[in-house]
Amino acid sequence: MPAPLLSYPYPNTFSHIWSMSVKDLPMCRRLWLGLFAAFTLLFSVPQITYTQTLTPDTVIHQRLPFFHPAPKPHPVRIVALSSSIAVSYTAAMIGLNKVWYAQYPRGTFHFFDDNGEWNQIDKVGHAWTAYSESLYAIGLYRWAGVSGKKAAWIGGSCGFVFQMGIEVLDGFSEKWGASVGDIIANTAGSALAVSQELLWQEQRVRLKFSSSKVDYRRFPHEVQQRVNQLYGTSFQEKLLKDYNGQSYWLSFSPLLFFPNRETRFPKWLNLAIGYGAEGMLGGFENKWTDDEGNNQDFTHLPRQRQYFLSADINLSQIKTRSKLLNTFLNAVNVLKIPAPAFSINHSGKLKGYWLYW
Repeated sequence: MPAPLLSYPYPNTFSHIWSMSVKDLPMCRRLWLGLFAAFTLLFSVPQITYTQTLTPDTVIHQRLPFFHPAPKPHPVRIVALSSSIAVSYTAAMIGLNKVWYAQYPRGTFHFFDDNGEWNQIDKVGHAWTAYSESLYAIGLYRWAGVSGKKAAWIGGSCGFVFQMGIEVLDGFSEKWGASVGDIIANTAGSALAVSQELLWQEQRVRLKFSSSKVDYRRFPHEVQQRVNQLYGTSFQEKLLKDYNGQSYWLSFSPLLFFPNRETRFPKWLNLAIGYGAEGMLGGFENKWTDDEGNNQDFTHLPRQRQYFLSADINLSQIKTRSKLLNTFLNAVNVLKIPAPAFSINHSGKLKGYWLYW
């Protein structure tokens, strides 16, 4: 739990309802369609021998190490990767449809407006998900030897399509509906990844995620009971489900502001600007009806937006002799590294942390 330096009457609190919709399960979707899928695809492709033609009469066969990107488009890797993505994505959508959407009535495709929910934390979560999935796909296609610009467009399209599958399923569900706000956020996340690859061939500004366990013990029994029902009781469940424990960051190097100056400032040290929220017990307001039919009103607990300033580490700038370790560092570089931080909410309350994650 982040350790506060400055006092503030409300802790990092409350979040979203796990049972509302798959679109409201950002971390679950990210884990299955993002990091897990990327690693599944990456480690499912075997080491391959590639052929390099030097002259019309001279052909050299070399062993291509698994973690080394192909020096040029490698047909076997490209086919294996694309096939794995298609199969994995199709299986994921079928599984989500069976496990979740089949339990609710279907109807014609429609939209609904959820832009006012959760202080838009869910929208930033959609952008982060699309951004992360796009980065993984870009990296995988570069590994397969696809050129930078082509890999950027293909990878960005993958991230966008992965997210749009969820919107399509929601759109045919009578309980929910497709969200224009989600589609815009998905587009923004993929565009952030693609545009930087096209402009700079690197990610100078990274969109990152962090999550902390929220302590609800100081709140009334009614709140604790609702929290347990909505977010679960284990650390893992609350870590993945609780919006009020989640923060999203734009992480970048201060060197971006001084590109032509010589400096000893470490390239791996970043500045991070974050956004989060607390005090939410529902999508729009802190009112609900409990299992006994009693109306609970906790609107006296303010739903606060929070803005953060912190340090971060760009793990892609840390190079080791191990290709496996370098791959791992790049994969987890969508997560914010715990560091000292300051926050200010929209009421002007300032709060400090020795360590925030």
